[in-house]
Amino acid sequence: MASVRIKDYMVSQPVTVLQSATIAETARMITEQKVSGVVVVNEAGVVVGMLSELDCLRNLLSEAYNGQAMGGEAVALAMTTPVTTCAADADIISIAESMLANKQRRRPVVDQGKLVGQITCRQLLGALLDFGT
Repeated sequence: MASVRIKDYMVSQPVTVLQSATIAETARMITEQKVSGVVVVNEAGVVVGMLSELDCLRNLLSEAYNGQAMGGEAVALAMTTPVTTCAADADIISIAESMLANKQRRRPVVDQGKLVGQITCRQLLGALLDFGT
């Protein structure tokens, strides 16, 4: 199993948003794309954060509770940073263990600083089931 690489199971075109996108725009994207979160990038395409559906929900509920216009805040103000990334040639087991230890559901995959994919719990489950059955 240690010889199985992230590149064999990663999503090669993860959903991304610019850090300047609004929470409302991103929440719509998350619901339309049926994903649990997105990778946040800057204008150069460098990973700068992660934003989950829970982050969006937390932000929108807080704004609704406080009587504010909902969803106008920039993603950069609500995203999770810093971001732990991994390489495409990393082994599945070590990344799965690291994601569990850090309570992460997804991890961007980078090559020379550029986003090349994303690995999620769903893909990790698939890899383990492929080799465990």
